[in-house]
Amino acid sequence: MGGGNSNMTGSNLPPEEGYSPLSHYPPLSPGLLIVFSGPSGVGKDAVISRLKEQDYPLHFTVTATTRPMRSGEVFGVSYFFVSNEGFHNLIRQDQLLEWANVYGNLYGTPIQQVRDALAAGKDVLLKIDVQGAAQVKKRVPNAVFIFLGPPDMKHLIARLTQRGTESPEEVATRARNAYEEMKHLPEYDYLVINHELQLDEAVDKIKSIIVAEKCRVKPRAIKL
Repeated sequence: MGGGNSNMTGSNLPPEEGYSPLSHYPPLSPGLLIVFSGPSGVGKDAVISRLKEQDYPLHFTVTATTRPMRSGEVFGVSYFFVSNEGFHNLIRQDQLLEWANVYGNLYGTPIQQVRDALAAGKDVLLKIDVQGAAQVKKRVPNAVFIFLGPPDMKHLIARLTQRGTESPEEVATRARNAYEEMKHLPEYDYLVINHELQLDEAVDKIKSIIVAEKCRVKPRAIKL
């Protein structure tokens, strides 16, 4: 019975002139713009450091800031350190993709480095707070928005306290701000929980999100 129907299968029909099944495939995925946010102390820097250790192919933007340079930081690598006047000049000249006032200091992402990386086909990761993310969403709605969250607030407060870089009053302020930041979660595409002592799991989930986005039939169009 099977042999009688073999001549009717599509595999035995000659292909149409000039036809290729690959013609139905979408174009190669362009560079992604990935917005990465989360409350202070949740482990954003630890995630980024691990991605860099793994040589994961991402362009990590360098932020401009008015805060003073700390010991061990390098201009153009850690941050672009600028004066208040210089920062406001960047705003007036529309040279920042986004900017925000964070704990009394100004932070912003120079837009040209993002444009250059995307033009080269690279995936770009922006580590910015919810204020900056909201600005990017208005300007680049097709960006990928990932929120890194704590298992619960108790764990987050413990992390802020244990790192010893803030006073008790500053820890309380950051905890209050974290509650407010979590209210913006519905504005994001993905939530990744950074569980205690499970950093690699969080990193793997972020990498999986990037792989899934690269497999979209309709790639995200990023225009700046």
